[in-house]
Amino acid sequence: MKWITREKIKVDRVACPWLIQHFVDPQAEFLFLPHETDWSKIDKGIVFDVPNCELGHNGEDVSFNSILKKYRLSDPALVLLGEIVRAADSRPSNPHPAGEGLRWIARGFSELGLSDHKILEREFVVYDALYQECKRQMTNATKSSGAASLFEIASIVR
Repeated sequence: MKWITREKIKVDRVACPWLIQHFVDPQAEFLFLPHETDWSKIDKGIVFDVPNCELGHNGEDVSFNSILKKYRLSDPALVLLGEIVRAADSRPSNPHPAGEGLRWIARGFSELGLSDHKILEREFVVYDALYQECKRQMTNATKSSGAASLFEIASIVR
């Protein structure tokens, strides 16, 4: 399937392809189009992280969170990673502290002069590492608090 978004990717437009390729569509093909594209006219592929689309920002949620919800991805580590992506990509009322570091990393990658596909290729390892740390954090939170809901786990880790 073709997944289509805006060019000049940073936080959410790197995190979403990572999530899609690892948990939704392993054969995903990503297309990056100019910001001025008429997104409503795209009918061959799935549009994400563009204005007024289903898999976009909704309230404080970023596109990563929208994808988690749409595809019912409830792994607590992915939910925690979603909190970090949200903090890095937007200005939520209760940001996860790791978000600022992820924002810096994304900005650094954007300054390297790489194509969007090269950024994905190089930055996916950052998300692989973050996901592993989120899994570790969730394991530790669950051990210390017994069985807990996703909401309780997310609040423990903050």
